Amino acid sequence: MSSDLSSLLRASKALTSHLNRPDLPSVNLSLDQIEAQSRKLVSKQLGTATDNDRATYLLAQAHVDAPALSSSIANLNTATTFTPLQALQDTDVAGFVRYAHEQNIIATIEEARKATQESFYKFLEEKEQDDWEQRKKRVFEQLGDRVGTGDNKAVSEMKRSMHGKSLLSVSTGPAPNLQTQNKMMAYDRVVTELNAARLRGISYPVIHALIQASLAVSSSIQASSSQPTIQFTPTLHILSKITAEPPSLPPLEHATAHILNAPLFERKYARVYLGDPESREAVELRRQIAKGAREGLEEQYWDIVERTVHARAMEARLGGDPSVANRIRAYILVRHYRNGEWEDRIELVAGQPLWAKLFYLVRTGHAREALDEAIRHQQPIEHREASFISHFRAWVESPDRRLPKPHRDQLHAVYNAHMLHSATTDPFKLALFKLMGKIDPSRRSVPQVTVTTEDWLWFQLSMVEEEESGGLRGLAEVLLTYGERHFDGTPGHKGARRGVWAGVLLMCGQFERAAAALWEHPETEVEAVHLAIALAYHGLLRVPSRAETNDSTPLSLPNSGPPALSLSALIWRYVRPFVKMDAKEALQYVSCICLSADQGHGVGKEQVETAWEWVRRIIVLANPGAAWEELVGGFRPDGTRFSGFIEQCAPLLKLSDMKEYNAQILIRAAQTSEENSRIPEAIKLYNLAGDYTTVISCLSRALGNSITLPSSDDGARSIEKTASEILRHYERTNRATGKERDAVVRLLKVREAMEAKDAGKPELALEIMESTDLIPLDGDVSKITRRAEEFRDLPEALQRNLQTFLTLTMDALAGVHQKVKNSMAADATKQMALASLRKKSRSLMIFAGILKYRMSPDVYSYLARLDVEIAL
Repeated sequence: MSSDLSSLLRASKALTSHLNRPDLPSVNLSLDQIEAQSRKLVSKQLGTATDNDRATYLLAQAHVDAPALSSSIANLNTATTFTPLQALQDTDVAGFVRYAHEQNIIATIEEARKATQESFYKFLEEKEQDDWEQRKKRVFEQLGDRVGTGDNKAVSEMKRSMHGKSLLSVSTGPAPNLQTQNKMMAYDRVVTELNAARLRGISYPVIHALIQASLAVSSSIQASSSQPTIQFTPTLHILSKITAEPPSLPPLEHATAHILNAPLFERKYARVYLGDPESREAVELRRQIAKGAREGLEEQYWDIVERTVHARAMEARLGGDPSVANRIRAYILVRHYRNGEWEDRIELVAGQPLWAKLFYLVRTGHAREALDEAIRHQQPIEHREASFISHFRAWVESPDRRLPKPHRDQLHAVYNAHMLHSATTDPFKLALFKLMGKIDPSRRSVPQVTVTTEDWLWFQLSMVEEEESGGLRGLAEVLLTYGERHFDGTPGHKGARRGVWAGVLLMCGQFERAAAALWEHPETEVEAVHLAIALAYHGLLRVPSRAETNDSTPLSLPNSGPPALSLSALIWRYVRPFVKMDAKEALQYVSCICLSADQGHGVGKEQVETAWEWVRRIIVLANPGAAWEELVGGFRPDGTRFSGFIEQCAPLLKLSDMKEYNAQILIRAAQTSEENSRIPEAIKLYNLAGDYTTVISCLSRALGNSITLPSSDDGARSIEKTASEILRHYERTNRATGKERDAVVRLLKVREAMEAKDAGKPELALEIMESTDLIPLDGDVSKITRRAEEFRDLPEALQRNLQTFLTLTMDALAGVHQKVKNSMAADATKQMALASLRKKSRSLMIFAGILKYRMSPDVYSYLARLDVEIAL
């Protein structure tokens, strides 16, 4: 045995003979010693082998010496990781500075990495939250749409349950708060006036009307400190300059005489904006957008100058000169003069900061006044910049602010020679040279000049050239890389402003993105809708096709082509909360969807069809009553028809005639109302559409369904009242004659008989039932058999209620029988009456026996029991 163990030991040593480690001593232990050492090691462990032990074992199988590596790591001294490879001498200043510079770079990189990582995770968290809110919102919207229009039987069943009622309440959306309601009402009036002008075929200054509404909202609502400031009025002002919309037109009541002379606003830019972006007209439109945005910023800055000078009159020292140049001088004094000294780098020409003065005159849109000021100080200016006046004159007098190439080349030479690398050049002089020569457009800011977002944007728009660097579209691409947070700030932080990003996008022609940027935030959804309507009115909004429409967001970004905004989705999500309470106002907004009806490639037609769909939903969701009839129209007591608000808005909805109006709106809305168990409304809609046969069929079905309901049920009473009114009208005009109208007459009589029986008048109930001629009671078996066969051809509403007719008639017979038996009449008369009742009861049972397969056994047993009682 020992020899076997010895040979085994030698064999095991031979396995590791290639691993020659002289630093590792050999272990020569007996089996008992090995076991004792093993038990000692195990006793030191708290439990089973740890993850580190298992890792060491696995590494050992891969020929990795984990203990040696652990020892090396433990002995590693990281303190000298970033120390110089060669020790620095105490007198080596250059080496020390270089080393400090390298350490600063390394520290900066590390801090930037940490900041980027934190920013990324924060952005990821916010994005996830936004995505979740969008998904949740979309789920509720889809749920609301499904419940609002109905899934036929499912919705009808759901309406009868408490859960269904709660879901129906979701379909209208949450009620806005008081502040939002006041804002919505202020803008509602603008949309109403816009549609009134469209119906009259005249233009309407919608942007300026929205500006007035936004000013009223700003003055009446004081924003809380926890909410960001909303900047909507400046954006509208910029848009008014882009579209060249005049501030006012003649009032609507006096506008007829001015229609021929009024400018055409509606869809003015649609053909060019929606056409080829490379066409000459499209290039000119982009120039107009940049020019209008620049002029808008100039007017806004002039307003700042006026308010600043007025608020700090002592510092401004305006004096009695009201000229523009003097006001700019006063403003510069307030802005750049401190403690008896001008700011650093401000160059004085003829004793005044002339470069700053010229720049601010240009910045506020007074370029002609700036030229006059330069000419007035021509000598000192020429002393410093010999050719400035000639360049400046050519630039100001150019219609597109573009210098000829010789002027630009000379400006570039001067700029590169003694301005580009000079640390003392007046920043306003530098800005003037850059503007005139469109110098170095990639360097997008000038210190001390582009100090605000508006200044920076104005400078970019002034530097834009459609023939260079992509023009306005190139600027838009650059701005999109900055993103919203760069301009609006972080919500909740001090100084955060909502709406600035939308204004930035608007200025560079990204109209769809601008409206979508406002819609992304609940506090600016109202502004987003009305901005989109104003853009669509002027023809500056592109809407997507159904295939391109994004369910999660109104903005569509196709792989090839410009962005598009789903105006229909935006409007429907906006109006749904008040559809039930104010359907007419909701219709005003839906009418604006058809502004895009002229968009090509079938998109405009899709928009019109979508508008029709929303109109039908409004009809179905609106509360019934007088307001509902004002919406769809109705009939007066004398039978004459009056039109509703939808019919009056038919031109806005692109409904060409009454036939199309009836087919697309009334009949289809009636079908949806019928599917959603709104039978009275469905009947009225069919009647308005002139589909009299369907009216009678619908009445027949409705009465057949409600015949078993108690007379106190509001729904049943409403249907009966509607049926009676329509029947009287149809009888006078001889409309919809046939079996269905006869069925309605019979069902109304059955209801009358039921009420008579409930009132304790069985004789009257029996008389009414006999007048319906539904059940033969004359005892003629052949006639009874024939009538039973004919019963199969009656309208379904009558066949379905056979059991009701039979039990009602038998109850009436039993009631009359009981009264006759208890009466004090003569015996012969009594016996004659009882015999007649037995004959009628027996006729009813023969008729019921033939149609026994149509009723339940319990009903037949009930009839048989009463027949026996009458026969006794």
